[in-house]
Amino acid sequence: MAVDLPAYFQLCEEFNSKQVTLVAVSKTKPIEDIQLLYEAGQRDFGENYVQELCDKQAKLPTDIRWHFIGHLQSNKVKYIAPFVHLIHGVDSESLLKEIDKQARKNNRVIDCLLQMHIAQEETKYGLDATELTELFPKLPNYPNAHVVGLMGMASFSEDKKLVRSEFNTLAQTFQTLQTFQTAQTLSMGMSGDYPIAIEAGSNMVRIGSLLFGARG
Repeated sequence: MAVDLPAYFQLCEEFNSKQVTLVAVSKTKPIEDIQLLYEAGQRDFGENYVQELCDKQAKLPTDIRWHFIGHLQSNKVKYIAPFVHLIHGVDSESLLKEIDKQARKNNRVIDCLLQMHIAQEETKYGLDATELTELFPKLPNYPNAHVVGLMGMASFSEDKKLVRSEFNTLAQTFQTLQTFQTAQTLSMGMSGDYPIAIEAGSNMVRIGSLLFGARG
């Protein structure tokens, strides 16, 4: 399936009215599809794999804001540090430390989101509430890895009450983060659950299948 431009424009209208940033999840999708969305006005794109992100970044317009939304290994931070706009899934202090180190090497400040584990699935990454609250006071130690907010993924469930509860937990933790430093970004919600996420306070949503079709 090619890019669904009518769906894209509808989402843009909805999100712009609510001051929500749309990150188009372009992982596994061809350059041509990304270029088509770019020409329609999209600038924020999310990728899960370092090599794929680097390959696409080299071939596409330089004003694209690239979001790394996958699980990032510390030894691969150096490859995306020169250009990445926002790293979504910072799930350990050691990763935050490495991002800070590589950002300094590139004379950059890299914006980051701490990932909170809010879902029931054990397979999802992230810090728990205790680990986060212990990390918040240490954030000034990493000035080049600038934490601008939190990210989390809810359980893959039809139970809207459960999903809403998980998003509300993340939103409450976001308020705690704001008592330690200025934080503007609460990234939660994907194609299947973004209305609930926005209702709970999300201002950044990652959309893939609604734009590009289901992955094979």
